[in-house]
Amino acid sequence: MADRNVPPRRSRDDRGWDGYQNPLPDRYHLDNASPYAAPYAGPDGHLPPTSATQGPQWVGPDGFGSTGHVPSPIGGLPDLDDDDEPRGGRRRALAALGAAAVVAGGAALAMSPRVRGLFGDDPVGDATGTAATDGTAARPSGQQPSTVRTYTEQNESYTGSRAGAALKRNSPSGGRVFAGPAAAAAATEVTVKTVLAKDPVRHLASRATFGITSKVLADIKRLGIDDWLRQQLEPEKIAPTAAELKLADLPSLKLTPRQLRDQRGVDPARETVDATIARQIWSDRQLFEVMVDFWNDFLHVAADFDGGGIHRNAFDRDVIRKHALGSYPDMLVAANKHPALLLYLNQNDSRKDAVNENLARENLELYSVGVDGGYTEKDVRQAALLQTGRGVENTKYVFRAERHYLGKVKILGFSHANDSADPKTADQVIDQYVRYLALHPSTAGYVARNLATRFVSDTPPKSLVDRLAKAYATNRGQIRPVLATLFSSSEFWAAVGQKVRRPMEYLVATYRVLGVGPNASPGFQGDGRRTAFAEGLRQVQDKLRQLGQYPMGKPTPDGYADVYVAWTSAGTMVDGWNEAGDLLAGFRNEFTYAEPERLVTKPPATAGAYVDALALRLVHQKLSAREKALVLGVAGVTASTKVDATFNGAVVAVARTILASPQHHLR
Repeated sequence: MADRNVPPRRSRDDRGWDGYQNPLPDRYHLDNASPYAAPYAGPDGHLPPTSATQGPQWVGPDGFGSTGHVPSPIGGLPDLDDDDEPRGGRRRALAALGAAAVVAGGAALAMSPRVRGLFGDDPVGDATGTAATDGTAARPSGQQPSTVRTYTEQNESYTGSRAGAALKRNSPSGGRVFAGPAAAAAATEVTVKTVLAKDPVRHLASRATFGITSKVLADIKRLGIDDWLRQQLEPEKIAPTAAELKLADLPSLKLTPRQLRDQRGVDPARETVDATIARQIWSDRQLFEVMVDFWNDFLHVAADFDGGGIHRNAFDRDVIRKHALGSYPDMLVAANKHPALLLYLNQNDSRKDAVNENLARENLELYSVGVDGGYTEKDVRQAALLQTGRGVENTKYVFRAERHYLGKVKILGFSHANDSADPKTADQVIDQYVRYLALHPSTAGYVARNLATRFVSDTPPKSLVDRLAKAYATNRGQIRPVLATLFSSSEFWAAVGQKVRRPMEYLVATYRVLGVGPNASPGFQGDGRRTAFAEGLRQVQDKLRQLGQYPMGKPTPDGYADVYVAWTSAGTMVDGWNEAGDLLAGFRNEFTYAEPERLVTKPPATAGAYVDALALRLVHQKLSAREKALVLGVAGVTASTKVDATFNGAVVAVARTILASPQHHLR
């Protein structure tokens, strides 16, 4: 991925992506045309011979034997070459900020004759002294990927724009750590410009959950900031909600990969996404679900890939959820031995005489030290050699010693003789390397920066990133102490209004604030194939696919960007507002709803007072005088106009307008 993350400049690259990522259900699987497809092997399992197949071959993201970039024709991925498409109206968004379109990719690597010589008669080689290049004069293997790029990593590629500079000017510039979150909240003055109320309870509820509800606000006030966070950091002690118990309606969640391989009639990958959406909306373990979403972007394996149906739910359960608030080194080691990741990045096809570098590269660039972490192309190659032998057989992880390269390796400071033919020993060496990566100082900084971006600001202050990195290193990659440091830092509490909800977060927050329930409305009639709950979740997922973001939805392994300028799209915002209108009207009768005229317990008799009460109910603060006037204008009334509980028939339109306000878009 580091090879080709900066595409040629095209005329439409200055607009936000506002189309469908995967427009058709049958386009949700990567195929052999994909940059991450495995090379074709014949009936005998051998790769086809070519003029360059003497000795070991490097198989990069473009497939076997490729040396140049051929754009993937896979259906569903945005085609950035259709320059003739009109651009009018695409730049409108909440603020007049620009956007950038960035395509992730990679370039195939070809081993030099000197490296091929390592696989001669000598069964043990030495990859540390090679001077291999990838065939590009400007890219010697000793060069760090970041030095040949115009940006560092995905989020920063967007915030490097003028829009990002504007965001940075309005972000907290520095701060300090306190004895605890409550002390930090009490001592921190909010000086940034924002339309949000400078209320620490509201701020915490917005950032540490998928959307504020009256219950969350009441719980924080009742328990206090410190105890509420302490409770959220122990999700195993929080009872499952009624909706979480209804996940039994999704039968594939209970099946093993082998059972899923043999079953028919369900779509396991889609049900994994359905379950994630349900937990985001209805679980009381909200901080845990936020962290699950964070790791699903950081250590990303797409749900929709060839093999995802069998293995993605197990990856969610045994890798992401098991370690989301625990040890990242343990998570990364588990991921590197999980069939989902090994199949997704073609590690199953990598062997000592045909080395696939996908997983080796992403372990460095995306899952640990980051593209600025100091590794070189030579490190990628040696890591790929070291990791050969890992694969999948009969739905389970296996280590194939006969495919494993033996020989000395040195990768970003990790060195090992790697000379044991014993499968258990050789496998343990790879574990040591992966754990070394997870505990590398650059990984501490990379995880810290991504956490600060998620919870604080698109342009987080260096003081906070450094503090979180230190907490990560001191605690050997344990995540709870890092989060405790984050919530005890003044930078978190000073950053009110500095994050914009991405499309999925906006929709989930809307379901939460409207109190949508997991039971069916009276009179629901389904088709008998799925329960109302399962059918409703599938409809929500389909809507999120239309909006361009859904759990585990990014086809490529970089995950979704977590900065505002990556999501600026008028079309996506309008689609979200339309869904809010449908929810207010109760159109999805697979669920239950509060009648819009009962959102406010005792509706005031005048329009102005009613808008105030409805704003407190939906966005948990009053609107400005100008915003209030705009909302009243939607109903064609003045503040003194007498209204009934239905706002004289306009309550849906008024509530929808409030949910379209910046107060609901910001988190």
